[in-house]
Amino acid sequence: MDAIDRKILALLEAEARLTVTELAQRVGLSVAPCHRRLRELERAGVIRGYRAVVDPASLGLGFEVLVSVTMDREDAGTIERFESSLATVAEVRHAERLFGDPDYLVRVATADIAAYQQLRDEKLAVLPGVRRLTSTIVMKRIVDERPFSSPGSGN
Repeated sequence: MDAIDRKILALLEAEARLTVTELAQRVGLSVAPCHRRLRELERAGVIRGYRAVVDPASLGLGFEVLVSVTMDREDAGTIERFESSLATVAEVRHAERLFGDPDYLVRVATADIAAYQQLRDEKLAVLPGVRRLTSTIVMKRIVDERPFSSPGSGN
């Protein structure tokens, strides 16, 4: 990956709706070589997809909670059942398995505290292998969706 590839990535992270023509102009290439580089970045899995970033509050989901999950059992079957069950919970926005304690960190978005309480009690607490849930309400996001690279950063 060279500096032009990195610039393509930075521009697309900032503005994914750029046309190939606009992208080519901004990185200083003609359209055909820019298009080839873009397709190669996609084929190699460097670019995994394109999406709109939606404001959860505009959808009535402005109440966010970070949920630390400590497992009671960590055998392979329980972990597999927990993870596949967690993936079906629509309110889960992001979930990561961690080394150490807690075992998982899960970000959920709901309408309000009452909706979160119902989600916690009826869906999260009953997932396979859960010993303890610790909920932390998000006050505000300081850094969110930071690009991996930016033009001129050398990344």
